[in-house]
Amino acid sequence: MSRYDNTDLFGREFLYFGTTKYPSPPLSSSDIYVITQANDRYDQLAQKHYGDSSLWWVISTANPNLKQNSYFPPVGIQIRIPQNIAAILNSFKQLNER
Repeated sequence: MSRYDNTDLFGREFLYFGTTKYPSPPLSSSDIYVITQANDRYDQLAQKHYGDSSLWWVISTANPNLKQNSYFPPVGIQIRIPQNIAAILNSFKQLNER
């Protein structure tokens, strides 16, 4: 799944991407919490936990207290990895329906 699959394109001469909206993953008793290690990246964590590196944004948005402009979470902190991925992807789809 490309992060732009549900993003509108605008323009005639030049194409512009519209805004992609991301849901806030709700807390769940099934969530996993991990302590980040050196060289951890959101895309690698998504590959490990979801089998799909393009779902890095799920982990990133589940931890809004962290910088959202980097693939690298800070080392040695606890982050939440949501496990109710089907519900999150459904919310994403609903937010970005055309």
